[in-house]
Order: sequence, then C-alpha cells, then structure tokens
Amino acid sequence: MMNKNTTIGIIGLGYVGLPLMLRCAESGFSVIGFDIDANKIDQLNQGKSYIKHIDNDRITQIWQSQQYQTTTNFSRISEADILVLCVPTPLGHHREPDLSFVLNTINSLLPYLRQGQLISLESTTYPGTTEEELRPLIEQKGFKIGKDIFLVYSPEREDPGNRQFSTNNIPKIVGGSTPACLERGLEFYSSIVETVIPVTSTQVAEMTKILENIYRAVNIGLVNELKILADKMGIDIWEVVDAAATKPFGFTPFYPGPGLGGHCIPIDPFYLTWKAKEYGISTRFIELAGEINTFMPHWVVTKVMDALNNHGKALKDSKILVLGIAYKKNVDDSRESPAIELMQLLFKKGAIISYSDPFIPNFPKKRNYSFNLKSVEISPEILPSFDCVLLATDHDAYDYEMIQQHSKLVVDTRGRYRKTYPNIVKS
Repeated sequence: MMNKNTTIGIIGLGYVGLPLMLRCAESGFSVIGFDIDANKIDQLNQGKSYIKHIDNDRITQIWQSQQYQTTTNFSRISEADILVLCVPTPLGHHREPDLSFVLNTINSLLPYLRQGQLISLESTTYPGTTEEELRPLIEQKGFKIGKDIFLVYSPEREDPGNRQFSTNNIPKIVGGSTPACLERGLEFYSSIVETVIPVTSTQVAEMTKILENIYRAVNIGLVNELKILADKMGIDIWEVVDAAATKPFGFTPFYPGPGLGGHCIPIDPFYLTWKAKEYGISTRFIELAGEINTFMPHWVVTKVMDALNNHGKALKDSKILVLGIAYKKNVDDSRESPAIELMQLLFKKGAIISYSDPFIPNFPKKRNYSFNLKSVEISPEILPSFDCVLLATDHDAYDYEMIQQHSKLVVDTRGRYRKTYPNIVKS
C-alpha cells in the first residue's frame, strides 16, 4: 500500500517528466529523478528550471524541502517503489515508430528491478507496446507481471504553457496489464492527480492517447485545407472559424497555421498508421491530414514570394525576419516546429534569414537543420531593415502594433491581425 514513505522514480526529466516529478514531490512523496543528461541534473540540483513555464521558485522550494533528488545513476532504480517512464517516442526516417528510447530505458532498469515495484509507461506509442515490448523483457528476468512486478500504461497529457490545466487537474487514463496492475496504478495516480479514469487494458489506454492526437491532427488538416480554398476565394478563414464557433453545439473550433509542431500531433498519429498495416488497414484520414499539414510550410513560402513580388522584390536576397520558432505560442519548445521548416525552405530559395523569439535566444541544435543564429531583438529601428517579417508563432510577448507600424511587409500565418492593413498579408 502507498504511503508518504513511498519513493517514486521518474525516468526522463523533460517536458513530461519534470512536471510529474514536481507534482509527486508536492504531494509529499520522496522522488528520484533520473536522466542521462547531466546538464539537466546539475541545473535541478542548483534549483534552476530549464523549461520556461516551470518557475525557478517552484524548483527551489521543492529542492529546499528535500522532497526530490536527481541523478544519472540508474543503479538507484532499486530504491524506487514506483517507476514512471517519460522518454521520447520519435519517428524514424520513414515515419516508422522509434522505440529505442523506451527499450533502452527498460533495458537500463532490468538489472535493478525488484519485487513489488510498479512500472508505468507514459510515453505515447502504438497500441500493444506495453504488452508486446515491455512485458516480455520484464518477464525474461523471471518476474511475474501482476504478482512480482506491476505494469501499467498511463498516457501523458501535458500541455506546456496552459495556465488552466496542469498535471494535477488533467484527468489521468490508466490501463493495467492485469487487474492487480490496474489497482496499483490507480492507487498511485489517485494520490497525485484529481481525477483518474480506469480502462480495461493497456491497449485501450495507448489507443486513447493516439485518438486524442489524431483528432487534433485531422481537424487541423481540415481547416488548413479550407484556409487555402478560402484564400483563393478572398475569404478570411479566421473570421469564418470564429463565426462558426458561436454555435453552442456540434462545432469545435480549430485554427489554421503554417503547419504542425510539437512532440505529439505531427508524430503520434503515424504510430497508429504503422501499426494498422499489421492488420491490413490503410488509415487514409491520418495520412491525408499528414500530407496537408506537411504541405503548409510550402504554401506559406509561396505566399511570401507573392507578397514580396507585389512589393517589387524577389525572394532571393530578400531579408526575412521569422517571428517565433517555438512550435506554439508562449513556450520555449521548438520540437517539430513548422517555423524552422519555413526558415529552411526560404533559405534554400536564397533568402537571408533571421529570427526573433524571446523564449529561444539561440537557435537550437537540430538533426536536420543548422542555423548559426541568435534571436534578434525587434524594435522600431530594426524592423524597417527587413524586406518581410514572417509571423510564424504568435507569442503574446510581441508588440503587434509596433510590428505593423514599422515593418515594410508582414506575412501573418496565425491570424493575429484581424484588421486590414496595407502592409499585412494573411497566410
């Protein structure tokens, strides 16, 4: 049975693991945070946050209460009664699931597992991963699932930057490998979050998270496609969506943009697409939405080219300032950001690229992109030096009136400018 002497181990201290570690500590439990990144460990041990929406004060307060420890030493896994895996699940080069982080983590845990531990996987993945990949590895060590080791899947639902919902008040889905596993999982999560929803299997829990992200990807793909049509028809798609959203039933507003970004929506649906092939099923909605959303940066580049032409400029050698390279506003996370794809496409066509993002002072290291750039501080003096300002991520920190007044040309991909201005082009 759980009590305040229970020790919780969080493996992976990124955008999912760090908030969860803090929530467990705030709930009165002793927590050990594990990560292979020694820099993260050093910062946390100094009471510093490396994630924008998590304040240093929160880290310091919990650190001073001695409720958590952080380490790169995985031999301490045996000290934890509960182990929660919060590691990345990216796509491979051919849009196939890359479970290397999950499997490497499990293999790192195996030498230190002991009877009675609860293991929860929170990383988004295809239905069947927990039973087909994790369970056999644990059982090969001689543990019986549901008796010696308790195994559950509980998908993360973090939304960085959301001030209304956080770890403690976002309902938690839990599925267990056995009824005993589910019982242990419910006991744990009920002690740190307000609402816990049991489901009948780990596969149902895995499929639930995939459905949530497919729902968003498909609807964003739909409104992005309609944006292209509305643009051709001379209709403001943002005004259309706002008008439709006044209907009190049967409609949920989704807004267009320059493409999809983040660690979930552009990636997770393709985990199911890959798994569906095992059953001879073609997931056409998912793939079509993926095609539309992937095409959007190319469409935006065309709009930039047209806008420059209308101002007597060619794209080649034009100076373009990209506003915002985070994948969504008010966060410092640039994973899969369409803004970075826009920078690459414009650069390949000969444009001279700069960017401004108050939350990302230096261009981050990327596997497929390499820009040796620092964020430009925008001002009335510097804005006229650019031929085009491309609004890719609409952070609230920007002074939009000042940007409009002092820019030669602004291409707005986020519908931030609702009024008509001679130097604003909606894209």
